[in-house]
Amino acid sequence: MSRVAISSPGDLDFGGLVSHLLDVPDALGKVIFPSSRSHHGNGESEGNIEVDILETPKELIMYMDVPGLSKSDIQVTVEEEKLLVVRSNGKRKREENDEEGGCKYLRLERRPPRKLMRKFRLPDNCNMSAITAKCENGVLTVTVEKIPPPPKSRTVEVAIA
Repeated sequence: MSRVAISSPGDLDFGGLVSHLLDVPDALGKVIFPSSRSHHGNGESEGNIEVDILETPKELIMYMDVPGLSKSDIQVTVEEEKLLVVRSNGKRKREENDEEGGCKYLRLERRPPRKLMRKFRLPDNCNMSAITAKCENGVLTVTVEKIPPPPKSRTVEVAIA
């Protein structure tokens, strides 16, 4: 049994810990529990996008909640060949106060979204040129098509005359 060493509270990798406790296979664990640490020297806080991942025989489908963001606020890219990156600029559009019409906000409790970023290391059997994304009703759906496995070679017995 291995131990998890923590030198400071910020060093705890919850995804790795949960993966270890649930004994998730490495290939699937890297997709489901990517390292959520990001080291940015600019001091900006970035949040994680919550995701549900569905694996079918032909594709991986990721559902991410992005409330209040439109498709123009979200960027989906592939970096370093197998790293899928989802980012948002974190801006929500609010109606401007209409002082002339006597309208003003009485309470503003909904926080504007933070800058969001999530990275996913994709398995080798993914077709990087066939990734699609759509944003509808506050849910971003990213579909990654799988490359079918090579056909298994058949062994044919040939009769010797």
